[in-house]
Amino acid sequence: MSETDQQNGSRLQTDRAGGRKPWSRWLRSWLMSHDYVPTHIWKSSISWRITMAVFLTLLLVETVSLILTVPSYEAEQLAGLRAEARTALVFSLQKTKGQLFSPLTKDAATRLLGNSKIEGLTVYGLDDSVIQSYGAPTFLQLMPNRNPPADFRSADNSHYETVFMASELGHPYNIVVRMSATTVEARVIEYIHQSLWIMFIMSALVTSVLMLVLSMWLLEPIILLRNNLLGAAKNPEKPEIKNLRKELHDEIGITIRVANDLIRQNASSLKRLRAQAEDKIHKLAYFDSLTGLPNRTYFLEQLEDIIRNKALGESETLAVMAVDIDHFKDINDTMGHEIGDKLLEAVGKRLVKALPDRAVIARASADEFTIMAVMGADHPGSATIADKIFSVMAEPVSIMQENFQVRVSIGVSHYPSDGDNARAILKNADISLNRAKEDGRDTVRYYSQAFDEAVHYRFQMLRDLRNAVNRKELQVYYHPQFELKTGKMVGAEALLRWWLPDNSKEGGQFISPTEFIPVAEQAGLIVPIGEYVLRTACETNKMWQDKGLPPFRIAVNISGVQFHRGDIVGLVDSVLKETGLAPRWLELEVTESVFMENMQAAIDILHELHSLGVELAVDDFGTGYSSLSYLRQFPIDRLKIDQSFIRNALVNVDDKMITRTIITLGHSLDLKVIAEGVETVEHEKFLRELGCDEVQGFKYTQPIPAEKLEGFVVEHNRQLAKNGTLSVVE
Repeated sequence: MSETDQQNGSRLQTDRAGGRKPWSRWLRSWLMSHDYVPTHIWKSSISWRITMAVFLTLLLVETVSLILTVPSYEAEQLAGLRAEARTALVFSLQKTKGQLFSPLTKDAATRLLGNSKIEGLTVYGLDDSVIQSYGAPTFLQLMPNRNPPADFRSADNSHYETVFMASELGHPYNIVVRMSATTVEARVIEYIHQSLWIMFIMSALVTSVLMLVLSMWLLEPIILLRNNLLGAAKNPEKPEIKNLRKELHDEIGITIRVANDLIRQNASSLKRLRAQAEDKIHKLAYFDSLTGLPNRTYFLEQLEDIIRNKALGESETLAVMAVDIDHFKDINDTMGHEIGDKLLEAVGKRLVKALPDRAVIARASADEFTIMAVMGADHPGSATIADKIFSVMAEPVSIMQENFQVRVSIGVSHYPSDGDNARAILKNADISLNRAKEDGRDTVRYYSQAFDEAVHYRFQMLRDLRNAVNRKELQVYYHPQFELKTGKMVGAEALLRWWLPDNSKEGGQFISPTEFIPVAEQAGLIVPIGEYVLRTACETNKMWQDKGLPPFRIAVNISGVQFHRGDIVGLVDSVLKETGLAPRWLELEVTESVFMENMQAAIDILHELHSLGVELAVDDFGTGYSSLSYLRQFPIDRLKIDQSFIRNALVNVDDKMITRTIITLGHSLDLKVIAEGVETVEHEKFLRELGCDEVQGFKYTQPIPAEKLEGFVVEHNRQLAKNGTLSVVE
């Protein structure tokens, strides 16, 4: 025994002698001597789980044991009750003169029923015939030539009946006895209650002892390890590490020491990595990984610092320039991203060379750079910087044995004249850049208030256009087309019109398609709008035919977005089937620019459309980049000469020759040729001399709403029959 235990034992004897409570003091002293604080156990979730598992297991085992012992205890109580009844019955029986007389006198039976738990009895002879009954009637009955029935207990357990045979009584009678069993039920319930209390106390005691033992060797070290790990998780660089009050040399002690060492190593590594990461994060946050230039975030912060700190002199201004590489996407898509990345690096280096010393340049997006430069008496102006940029870009860029002629567009805004904060200045530079792109690229534009107004007007138009589409306010007008030789009306072009209501005297205004169609294409609205025009035109043409008008084709323009990004073939097929219009009365007009995006795909789509039975026309022919080799592969029916050639053909030799060439080319390919923009008799005469097939223009009529076209057709046919020639219908 250790010295500490001997001391504790002597204290135990002293406590006994003094009449104090020895066990609590001894246990507390023993626990403190082992550096253990048991309250830690109950702060741990694993402690509670172990406690509950052990406690419930013990309860379960003892409960099963109780369930198994209750029936035997109850049977034991019933056996005692039976023995008690037998004793009372034996002492009350008397000898009789024969089997026909009861062994109990009336007085003896009364005393028996009053002084014992017997409530009733029935006396049978040896032949199982009833001799006499006393007290409450019995349920059990003896039958001749049958075995005695088993003991019986009432449903509410308040009565118990049994059979005493002659061999048990010492008298030649068999007696069925009914007894009160309420005391048996009460004893069983009391037995169960006592057993449950004992079970609970024993389970709690065993569990507590087990927890005390486990906590010293297992739970307290685990709790310490958990606290160290939680502390390391909260503050991994400066963890608070605690050690056991008494070092353990078993597996748990080794685990704790290894874990503490790992926590210290992790803290050291994190401190070292933090320094490296902060430097890398700074570069990632403020610099472009490809070009090494600052990014938009860094640029904006620098610009804000200059404005906020008023770092400019009295005579100085600040120019912010947005520089974009023209058609960079085409180079990137065609030559690959590797070439595109190297091109961006080269452009970045050239821009750095073109800028003055105090200028700041950043890569703002994929192919856009932003420049900030101070201007004043001792600094070059923004125009000089722009010229220098165009100059350094003039020489081709050589990448992987390929030469690329790089062109850039530049937008410029100035502080403080074009804005009073960094974001406004940068936004206005971007607006100017967009204007430079719209004006043909490879140029510079300086911010003007009109640019901003144009942007706001465009956004407002987009909102109004969305509302118009949702409210179905767009209308379809029809511009008739005529056969030049006969004057017969052979078709009508479906034209989209937008009447925008306002608070003006007229109540609204028509918005030109040249204004809202580009907006619709950029916003993706052209697809639902195009479907609406196609469906409306086909429905209207079928309605005219059903009313008895001579059938004519209806021409519908198809945008490049519809042609390449939507299922134009499926759309046309479904619209024709839904409206019931015969395919030959529908003509689809496609511009040359649509073919240039993907020539082979365009050829395939045109063949699929032509197989539906619709006619195909090339709109604005002569303004694009047609190739005769491809033109022969297109399954087209008609060339449409752009109106710009027709309007100038009488005064411009080049336009006249282009018109003649297109008509000749069309006829050589066995195509019909239609000219739009016919406004005068001279235009008509000129086209008739060249052998043009069909015409369309204001000479004959303006575009007409659907509800008025029917009257126009009737009147035109009447005048044609009367005069035999084309004429203007008022």
